[in-house]
Amino acid sequence: MNPERLVLVQTDNPTGVGSGYLVGPQLVLTALHVVLAEGRWAEHVQARVGHPHFGRVEQRRAQVCWPDPEQGVPAADDLDIALIWLDEPVATTGGPVVWGLPEGTGQIPYTGAGFPAFAADAGSSAQVEALRGELSAVSTSSAGWVLDCRIWPAASRDGERPWAGASGAAVFCHGRLVGVAVEDNRSMDWRRLHAAPIHEALDSPGFAELVTRKGHAGTAGVPEAVTATGDAASPGATEPRWPVIVGQVPTLATALQPRSDLREEIERARATGGSVMLTQVLSGGGGVGKTQLAAACVTDALAQGTDIVVWAPAAEPQQVITQYARAAADLHLAGATGEDPEADARTLLAWLATTSRRWMVVLDDVTDLVTLGTWWPVSRSGTGWSLATTRLNDARLTGGGRTRVDIGTYTPEESISYLSERLDRDDTGHLLDDQATSLAEALGHLPLALGLAAAHMLNEALTCTEYLDLFNSRATRLADALPDTADAEGYGRHITVALLLSFDAVQEADTTNLAGPALCLAALLDPAGHPHSFWSSPPLLEYFSHYPPYDRQVTAGQIHSVLRLLHRYALITHDRRAEPRAVRIHALTARAVRESIPATGLVHLATAAANGLLHIWPEIDPQHPELAATLRTNTDALALHTDHRFWHPVLHRAGDSLSAAGLISSATAYWQRMVTTDEGILGADHPHLLGSRASLAISYRQGGRIDEAIELLEHVVADSERLLGGDHPDTLLSRNSLASSYLQRARTEDATALLEQLVADSERLLGPDHRTSLLARANLAGAYQQGNQADKALGLQEQAVADSERLHGTLHPSTLTARNNLARLYQKAGRAEEALALQEQVLSDSEHLLGTDHPNTLLARANLADSYRQGGRIEEAVVLLEQVVPDRERVLGPDHIDTVIARGSLAGAYEQAGRTEESIDLLESVVADCERLLGVDHPDIVLARYGLAGSYQRVGRTDEALGHLWRVASDSRRILGPDHPDTLATLDHITHLKQSAIDPGPEAE
Repeated sequence: MNPERLVLVQTDNPTGVGSGYLVGPQLVLTALHVVLAEGRWAEHVQARVGHPHFGRVEQRRAQVCWPDPEQGVPAADDLDIALIWLDEPVATTGGPVVWGLPEGTGQIPYTGAGFPAFAADAGSSAQVEALRGELSAVSTSSAGWVLDCRIWPAASRDGERPWAGASGAAVFCHGRLVGVAVEDNRSMDWRRLHAAPIHEALDSPGFAELVTRKGHAGTAGVPEAVTATGDAASPGATEPRWPVIVGQVPTLATALQPRSDLREEIERARATGGSVMLTQVLSGGGGVGKTQLAAACVTDALAQGTDIVVWAPAAEPQQVITQYARAAADLHLAGATGEDPEADARTLLAWLATTSRRWMVVLDDVTDLVTLGTWWPVSRSGTGWSLATTRLNDARLTGGGRTRVDIGTYTPEESISYLSERLDRDDTGHLLDDQATSLAEALGHLPLALGLAAAHMLNEALTCTEYLDLFNSRATRLADALPDTADAEGYGRHITVALLLSFDAVQEADTTNLAGPALCLAALLDPAGHPHSFWSSPPLLEYFSHYPPYDRQVTAGQIHSVLRLLHRYALITHDRRAEPRAVRIHALTARAVRESIPATGLVHLATAAANGLLHIWPEIDPQHPELAATLRTNTDALALHTDHRFWHPVLHRAGDSLSAAGLISSATAYWQRMVTTDEGILGADHPHLLGSRASLAISYRQGGRIDEAIELLEHVVADSERLLGGDHPDTLLSRNSLASSYLQRARTEDATALLEQLVADSERLLGPDHRTSLLARANLAGAYQQGNQADKALGLQEQAVADSERLHGTLHPSTLTARNNLARLYQKAGRAEEALALQEQVLSDSEHLLGTDHPNTLLARANLADSYRQGGRIEEAVVLLEQVVPDRERVLGPDHIDTVIARGSLAGAYEQAGRTEESIDLLESVVADCERLLGVDHPDIVLARYGLAGSYQRVGRTDEALGHLWRVASDSRRILGPDHPDTLATLDHITHLKQSAIDPGPEAE
């Protein structure tokens, strides 16, 4: 009997209250008269499922489903048993109910529980009362079984039947459900109850089909024989005392989590027949709780009436044989002499195969499927099942009728629940603070590690925050963070030993001598996974080919076999369906491996790993965003595990990847860290440091921090010329970056002079098709455009597009940028149709290649909106810009200059759409933002202020318009010069506005 499945049934019938038992997630067994009184079916049925001391109590609505009320009212002498259907399932632990049929002449002990009236406290609802006594198959009554009670209530003074409410209670004998309590016996002074036999229900139409189809997984449709005595024993032997338990079943750990999903999966696997093999799919070997889960299954089985449990350590066949022989002796089996353990063990297997007794055999920690061979128990009668635990991930686990159930770590919710319960049990709940989630993540949600950590926290009175600081310290080894003194549950193995226990078996099976270095390489990478292609890359194959003690040519096939070997022994997970994270390793397993790597070998391993990552990095990140993200996290892990004292080009590739993905803030933080790392490792004058500083400056520029970018790049260019020379490719590239920053700061003359010289130098030194030459010509086109040299700009930009398409193809980020710039030049040159067609194509290609949130895609969308505005397609422009503004605020931040520019464009579109007040509100904030972010000398400030003046003019705020126009004229004269067309146009605008204010014309009259 499982207390979680007790049910209080309440109806609108005169009988009112009854008992029941959950036999399926939504199926309750009860007495018929509880739901059918005086010829009337209950219309409203409520079920309260559970026991307050055993898990949660759930409330459900219910309706009768057997007998079918639509078939009418059963005859008065029909079987007093019914099934009701709950509106929602109720999850409980344990397996399916097993039906029983009492036989023989002996008294059979029975148990049960219900909600009799005498158990209710005054003024309270019904309480649970246990039913117990003896059932005799010899005694008969009109209801069925006769139940003699060991304890019975006194008669009620008010005449109420004291057993009222117990009707419907399930009656169990030796763990089998044999009947349903249906009436009491006044003439026996309430000492006797009567039960309707369940075997008669199973013989009734529809009942067996319903309970097998809707009952808990594995529910049978036939009863098992139940007798007062056991099965055949050796001659002259005494009857065993049931249940018989052989072997040491582990004590359940404190605060052990129920892991309901896994328990249900085990029950489903059991329902299919055969054995159930518990193994873990998550790499890392021990500590995921396989043995504890098996012990919990044993506890449930015993609670449900299992007669025999054999718990056998299974690392070696002899251990299994010894336990089997002991079980045969304890059961007094005929033929078990005690002289030949193997023969006695086979006697047990033969008896288990045919007995009607319910049995369970656990084979704990199977290490060799071949030698265990014939020692797997089977049950031909369907009354037994075997459960095994193993670290193996071997296809042979599912042979011989076995079903594998993969056991992983705790879920995040289970981890937090465990820590909370474990600390609360010792009245130290105050140690659980806001870092509990981070602590569980750091421990990889591994049950063993969580148990050791919680015990260490208790021993040392450490909060989660304090323990996490200890655990994350590079000076702390696993032996210190998870010490033996914290083994409160008697696990018996050091954490490192537990995690790497199966590595000895790997080394025995490894004919290549490469499993060790392969495991070390995996330990240096991201535990969440890395690509399978990493292992077949030429740099990795080269590393393995020269791995001591001998040189040989290692193939990708050999490395694949090594990975499968490590997977088979659960040290890693190798699953190519999970690309680009096909190879994973538990974080604690990786840490245990890293602590075994000698300092002298770490650099060689890290170099090999870095070479492999760099080799498989895609040329164009946006075409492979998930792969690029995976490679970045693996590069970060590699840098972390080498304590940032290791330099390799892959570190720069990871930073470039962040920029390519449009993750500007992350890129800036990364390059700031790289500059610090390079200074510490390489020294202030190393060329690689110059590259990191240049990349940091570019991220500053992309983030709108133009002045910082210029200052840093001017230093980089000077240092590059001093250390590398003016003609060095890195110097040329730095000069190009500086010129780009000058352009963004509207220092057009400085940018133009620098770029004209750079184009000549780059084409002379590197050739016209070199990347630096292409970038320099494209930027020079932008400088000419900014300096109002439209013809020169257009010619250079058309050449840039043609060169990029020829060298990179049409779907390349550089080509998209070149075509986007050309479209803007077409627009300024009045070639609106060409500009529009090109921008629509660029936007489509950018969304396909880069993704909808990439900064370059947002730029293409904003440029297309500007073209719509110029072409009079105002509503379409507004729709696009109302999308661009929040996207840029989300991706780039509200203070990024591109975000501010987008708000200015939207304000202009509002103005064109006649939404002038909205335009003014937006432009006022744009002007303020531009002054704050760019300073008073930036051309974008002048443009924003000019637009605001126009809006003021249109709503009749002439004085404010004139004030801004005078400011614009002054700024234009200072920034662009007194003869610049924009300066002259502003002065003309002022003149006309003043004249119209003095002489408004005939419209004003």
